[in-house]
Order: sequence, then structure tokens, then C-alpha cells
Amino acid sequence: MRVAVVGAGVIGLSCALRLAERGAAVHVVTADLPADTTSVVAGGLVYPRHAEPADRCAAWTAASVAEFRRLAERPGTGVRLVPGRLLRRAPRPVPPWAEAVGGMRRVADPGGPWTDALAFTPPLVHTGRYLAWLADAVAAAGVRTERRRLRRLADAGPADLVVNAAGLGARELVPDSRVVPARGQVVHLTDPGLTEWVVDEDDFSYVLPHGDHVVCGGTEEPGNDDLAPDPRITEDILCRCRALVPELAGAEVLDARVGLRPVRPHVRVERAGDVVHCYGHGGTGVTLSWGCAEEVAELAA
Repeated sequence: MRVAVVGAGVIGLSCALRLAERGAAVHVVTADLPADTTSVVAGGLVYPRHAEPADRCAAWTAASVAEFRRLAERPGTGVRLVPGRLLRRAPRPVPPWAEAVGGMRRVADPGGPWTDALAFTPPLVHTGRYLAWLADAVAAAGVRTERRRLRRLADAGPADLVVNAAGLGARELVPDSRVVPARGQVVHLTDPGLTEWVVDEDDFSYVLPHGDHVVCGGTEEPGNDDLAPDPRITEDILCRCRALVPELAGAEVLDARVGLRPVRPHVRVERAGDVVHCYGHGGTGVTLSWGCAEEVAELAA
């Protein structure tokens, strides 16, 4: 079977690799190379924040966590298992995806303004290294990548099947007006040697250490497609994250980056004729990538 995968972010490359492993003749068509996709801007913490449909996302997360745990044992993938805490300012139930990430426990008296906290050790993905590793793995599997901007999914061929992993591009290619950009800005700092990540779930502050840098965030601005970093937002992120992790007070600011999350009310993974759609992951593309790729491969069979 000849399969054209549209998109070379984390979703597209994961789908391409799984399909090639099952014997399909795969080529990727993409407007942006992996290093230029929104996936590289992601902080890389594997957990399905507010993703819907919740039951399917929990299953996709469990499959992804299992694969990332295997990859964490291989050098050069950019994947590590890192402990950390999810802080909450009001008590809430344990989330439905708790079992998917494994080993979650409540933290008694987290201090500060937080009244509730969850501790667990998920995969933390250095997205720059990981996307480079994944692109190499896809090429080694015999997948050809073609850089070309499409106006229609039908133009991705010749192929027996098209996998639509176009992210935000699905808005025009499907078309699907329910896909909207949600601007996210992060700031990279030097890593002072942090050994844990931390997320404040209520004000969307997070500190994710990767050894050579720390990803600090964040923002989520639905409908905003401005890719230029905003200095005022940079200062706000620095203020929030240094309050969250005081060890960052003397860390050098390396740069600020912006990505446009492809948000949709529900992640779409389904087959429609000769097209398998896999898009609308918002900020959970890394988290859901391997689970969705497995389902895409099943739908393609």
C-alpha cells in the first residue's frame, strides 16, 4: 500500500514510522521541516492536559507512555523519565488519565497558594532532540520526505491512502473550521541543575528542565496566530516561573519562542474513505502521538 502522510510534526512522523513498520510504502509531504514545526516549541511533558474525548485520550496516552518509556532507555532520543509535581489551587479529583501515566500520588500540604498536588514521573521529551531522532528513524525506515505546500489533501499523492496529520493546516485542507490556532509562548533559560519539573495547573505556569535548557511557560491565546515573541509576555513568564522555582533567579535567558497549537473541541482520529484524519491535538501532540499513530496504522489496514 502506498501512503502519503501530510505533515512532519510529531504526529505525522509517528504515523509515518508506524505505517512503514507495517510494510506500507510511505512518503511524507510537508510545508515545514520537523525542526520548524510547532512540535519543537512544545515543552515535552507527557500528560494529556484537558484533552478530549477523555476516554480515548487516556488510552492514547497509555500507549504513548509505554513507547516513551522504552525510548528513554535508548541514547540519543531526547526522552527521559523525570519526577515532578502538578500543583492545584483548589482540590479536584484525580484526573481520568492518572492510570495512563502511572505511579501518581497525592502530595500532602504542598504549601504556598496550593491546596492540592499530584506527584508522578512521566516521560519528559527534549523536543528538539526528539524530533531530529524521529525524523532520522523515519528516513531509516525508507520514508521519503517532500517539502511542498498543499492546497488539497488529494494533491498529496500518488497514494492509495492519505493520512491527514497537518495540524493547524487541517483547517484549510479538510476544511475544518473547528480547528483554531492557540498561541503559546515559552521562554528558554539555562538549566541550573533542576531535577524535577513543576506545573501550576491553575495559572498555567510550568518549569520543565532538559539539562541544556529549561522551558518556562506559558500562555494559551485562542485565535491569536502571531508568531512574534512578545517581550511583555516574556517578562510575565519569567516572573511567574521564578516565583514557582526560585533557583531560576540567576538563570540566563536564552530565547523566547512561539508555537500555534492546533486546537479543536475533540481530537479527530477517524477514517473517511481514502483519508485517515489525525489532527486537532492542541497542546497534547507529543503526549498522544504514539497512541494515535497506532490507531492510524490500524485504520489504514
